[in-house]
Amino acid sequence: MTGHPYKGLGRSCNYHRFSVCTLKQEQTDFNPNSPAFLRIFTSTSLTQNPGLLKLAAIDIGSNAVRCQISSVLNQNGNVIFKKIEYIRYAIRFGEDVFNTGYISEYKIEKFVKLLRALQLLLDVHDVNHYMICATSAMRNSLNAPEILERVFQETGMNIDVIDGVAEAELINKVILNFLDERNYLHIDVGGGSTEFNIYVNREKMASHSFEQGTIRHMHGHDSEELWNNMRNWIESNARKYQLSRAIGTGGNINKIYEIAGKAGGKPIFRKQIEEVAAQIASMSMDERINGMLLNPDRADVILPAAEIYLSAMKWAKLESMVVPAVGLKDGILHALYERHHPGQFVISDIN
Repeated sequence: MTGHPYKGLGRSCNYHRFSVCTLKQEQTDFNPNSPAFLRIFTSTSLTQNPGLLKLAAIDIGSNAVRCQISSVLNQNGNVIFKKIEYIRYAIRFGEDVFNTGYISEYKIEKFVKLLRALQLLLDVHDVNHYMICATSAMRNSLNAPEILERVFQETGMNIDVIDGVAEAELINKVILNFLDERNYLHIDVGGGSTEFNIYVNREKMASHSFEQGTIRHMHGHDSEELWNNMRNWIESNARKYQLSRAIGTGGNINKIYEIAGKAGGKPIFRKQIEEVAAQIASMSMDERINGMLLNPDRADVILPAAEIYLSAMKWAKLESMVVPAVGLKDGILHALYERHHPGQFVISDIN
């Protein structure tokens, strides 16, 4: 059988290599806590705030830019990141890049203005260190080098463009806090790429990044071959590692979890995800926005995302999923802390 089981649910370039942060290892022989890993990323130190340590993570995705500022608390030797500010702006770089290969001048102007605003926010909060990472859309954009240079010239901010493996390693830093002795398939669906990771006894055994995401899928920039490759990878690893549960990250699965009325860390079942997807599919875009109160940039990509999550769960024969509501920005915060305060405390929780 070819294709994917939820085909049609979510549908209403060349790789340009420049100074991209790449990690080619896909197995757990790579240590994300090693100095080599931490040196890949450019973190910036700001004020030497003598009081509370504050860190900021900026995630430039294919659909949106996210900025989170967190204070670092020490509770009996355990580190807790307490959220102070969170901002999300739907820049939609993926719509440009996956259709034309370039990010438009209009969005570049918006992007520079947004970074200036975030720079002021970091300043007024006395942030000590920050890191900016860009993912699929930026690494596929043919004019990305010019954009990165312009951002640096106008703001002084450095942006690290990371590949899918590096993205998965950063997310790995926070996912481990939510795993138990079960064997998990981690599914992280973004606007331009999807990362799969296999965990056995809280140890990563395999991972793979596919150039498949909600915006790519929504605009038809995927193929039957890509879906078959995803299916073959999941099915072979599901048999090999005897997977028993999924763990899902990404803004869309967080919203599906919320719509399903789930709370308190309880798993969501595949049937419940199907029910939410069917409910959304039966509604017009106006009903999704005004009735379900979905943001416009969420209302159109939530079904393509559901299709990827559901297909992966069916291929792996999994009926339940944990949704911890963490992502790349949280992994960036962990990497920042580890870089500037190695071995000081044990990171234990995110607020």
